[in-house]
Amino acid sequence: MKKVLIVDDAAFMRLNLKNILKEEYEIIGEAKDGKEAVEMYQELEPDIVTMHITMPVMDGLEAIKVIRDIDPDARIVVCSAMGQQKMIIEAIEAGAKDFIVKPFKEGRVIEAIRKLA
Repeated sequence: MKKVLIVDDAAFMRLNLKNILKEEYEIIGEAKDGKEAVEMYQELEPDIVTMHITMPVMDGLEAIKVIRDIDPDARIVVCSAMGQQKMIIEAIEAGAKDFIVKPFKEGRVIEAIRKLA
């Protein structure tokens, strides 16, 4: 079973993603900001990361860059309400493999994660 790290500053969004993914994936950690995400990535070595963009301490774009420096093969899916073209492009340039816009549909989340798994 693939291991997933969920990163979002909103507890209800982490819970939402966890409920969508728990049938097919092992949720090995939840981080509430980018700094925590980087630390947990190194410690837990997840197969896939779901990453929110706008967070305190360190935002998702910065966290993606740091994680990709640590592991160039990191598989990260951005989950964000900010569906603007600019944000999507920045996330992909930073190393994200896919982008899911909130509020997301369960099928779209599973499809994005399966592609990376």
